[in-house]
Amino acid sequence: MTPFTVAVAALATDVHLPDGDGPFPAVLIRTPYDRRRHRAELRGWARRGFAAMAQDVRGRYASPGEWHAYENEAADGAETARWARGQSWNDGRLVAVGASYAAHCALALALDAPTDARPDAVIAAVPALGSAETAREPSGVERLLARAGWWAAHGDRPDSDESALDKALAADPGLLTHLPLTGLPERLGRSLPSWPGLWRHHERGRLLTEAEHAGMPLLAVGGHHDHFTEDTVALWRHWGGPSARLLLGPWGHGLVAEPHPDARPAHRVSLGDLYVRWARRALAGDLGRGRRGAVGLGGSPLWVPAGTEGEPRAQNVRLLHGASFTADPEHPVSSADLAVPTEGPPDRCLLVTPPLPRPLDVVGPVEVRLRATAHTPSADWAVRLVALTPEGVAQRLAVGVVRREEPPGTNAEFTVGLGRIARRLPAGTRFRLEIAGHHFPAHARNPHTGHDPVTATRLIPSRREVDAGNVVLRLPVLMSRPLPTDPAEEILR
Repeated sequence: MTPFTVAVAALATDVHLPDGDGPFPAVLIRTPYDRRRHRAELRGWARRGFAAMAQDVRGRYASPGEWHAYENEAADGAETARWARGQSWNDGRLVAVGASYAAHCALALALDAPTDARPDAVIAAVPALGSAETAREPSGVERLLARAGWWAAHGDRPDSDESALDKALAADPGLLTHLPLTGLPERLGRSLPSWPGLWRHHERGRLLTEAEHAGMPLLAVGGHHDHFTEDTVALWRHWGGPSARLLLGPWGHGLVAEPHPDARPAHRVSLGDLYVRWARRALAGDLGRGRRGAVGLGGSPLWVPAGTEGEPRAQNVRLLHGASFTADPEHPVSSADLAVPTEGPPDRCLLVTPPLPRPLDVVGPVEVRLRATAHTPSADWAVRLVALTPEGVAQRLAVGVVRREEPPGTNAEFTVGLGRIARRLPAGTRFRLEIAGHHFPAHARNPHTGHDPVTATRLIPSRREVDAGNVVLRLPVLMSRPLPTDPAEEILR
């Protein structure tokens, strides 16, 4: 293998070439996270016959310029793709590969770049589709902790400090409680001019709209315990190319490096080997048309075909306490703690189900239907679903948050989507349903005044009532034994 570093469009780029005579198909990874972290990955691609490139995006690490997240990626990627195709060692074929922000770079090249620069295939893992998609839930509620951590680590700087937020929280545990949230950079002690602008992005779905007109194969990879699960599945569903494949396991944002407790040995997948095999078939035109893939069923050894979804079934829930409660942003329900207070005035409505009489397989979106009242002009409704195992262990299953703005005292009926799950739950499991006004610090606190939570400087409590008799928990239940599949076979068909 022949490794070397070049400046492509002035951007630092590592290139690893296979042994032997070319030309070879090429792989391009564009990243803000330091191209040097991909050297082992580049060697792996090169050993398997691909010319592999990793590039620092503009303004990051060894690449000059100013770093502006989610800008310049289509144009800079296009210059790099054209350069690669003009090299004697490239046979003209190119695969864009990336995870998280690097997946955004791959998708921007595939969907936004001029046609002559677009790749021949795309691998997008845990894709960050855009500023609005990463900063907010589909309902518009702000994902505070995740974005604060990312911006503290990577925003407005040429390198990264992955532990920046953790160090700041260690010094000031109440860091994220200070108002306004736009003042976070000052409390971090460094310049972060892009932070306020992040929250001005509300428009979602641009890349998904463009994905409908894609002209190349896609492999989308994600985890059921990742922030971007819904975006990964939506990308696969919207993809208009000749084939789209989905691999969704019981993993977090780090995929197989971050297995969830419900992962089993059968969910260990060699992603590197699978990527290479898929890329070869994609470039050769050997993939079948249409959408296929595999979803790992957590809590079991099974993979099921992508697209498998249970039938929405209402679960019997009974009220424990808190049909009337106060959502106090000065004392919000913690997103990090599954313990439920047993003393004092209730801070949430708490409901439970009877134990499951038999194991239950749930695959698909979870939703809760509510009839409830808030006595403030703005109110978030955070709904958390927790599994209580037969051994008495509480396990987070799903969370959803919606924002309602209507006259105080309005009795409203609405649905809260809690995202997708794929899980086998053993007999004896009970479900605990928590309905609260906050889910902090994962999500910003609604101040209840009607002001923007990012710029608000005043918080007030919000009195709530939940019509417990009309709370409906719908789980996507598989009504028959799931059909198992082999993930590699599904991806490579």
